[in-house]
Amino acid sequence: MRNRASLLALIALASCAIANACVAVTLRGADGPPAQAPEPRAGDRWMYRATDGYGNKVAWQEAYEVTSVKPDAIEVKVAVTGAGVNHTRTEIWSAPGVMLQGAIYEDETRRFDPAWIRYKYPMASGDKWSQDIRDPSREPGPYGPMQSRVTVGGYESVKTPAGTFNAIKLRYFLRLDDETFWRYPTECDYYVWYAPELGVMVRAEKRSRWVEKGRTSATANFGQRAIYQLVSFSRGG
Repeated sequence: MRNRASLLALIALASCAIANACVAVTLRGADGPPAQAPEPRAGDRWMYRATDGYGNKVAWQEAYEVTSVKPDAIEVKVAVTGAGVNHTRTEIWSAPGVMLQGAIYEDETRRFDPAWIRYKYPMASGDKWSQDIRDPSREPGPYGPMQSRVTVGGYESVKTPAGTFNAIKLRYFLRLDDETFWRYPTECDYYVWYAPELGVMVRAEKRSRWVEKGRTSATANFGQRAIYQLVSFSRGG
């Protein structure tokens, strides 16, 4: 029992450390109307400029294009390019904001069961939703599934290379399914600014950490320290 209590205490301390490591951002903001579900079109395109790192930062671009829109599936091609990086992945949404396949952490493609709800429409300040999700393409392990907790804040004016937008702030707390016998799962604390006029994220600030097991203190190992900014957006025909 003593060992179990120590493990739970380490996890709790790690979660607090993640929150304290994040930039000074709150979810307070101006009141505004609930964001309605967008209507993706084939040919919609948008691009982000991203950086990550604590010292020598790495930079890349992520270009998104809606390639197919069907009643039960929206396909989006994502091209990632940068120094030493050049690959593509395919996202599949069952509906706007609901992902069946894509990246939840960094750029690793996963499948989600149930589908991961990134945005829940109509999306209003104060909304919250939680999920336990597994990747059916991975063998079930002895540890827990992915967990997603989302809180919606108010509106805020956000300046990006693509322009200035009246955006809703969201906070995501994610616990991944990468726990092993020697480490606890990666925990992520993300802030996202979503522009209803475009129906996409226009800025994100992402932090992540994980803690080794068997330690007497909850010294965390840093993962992400990333910033994404919208560079361009164009509507398809």
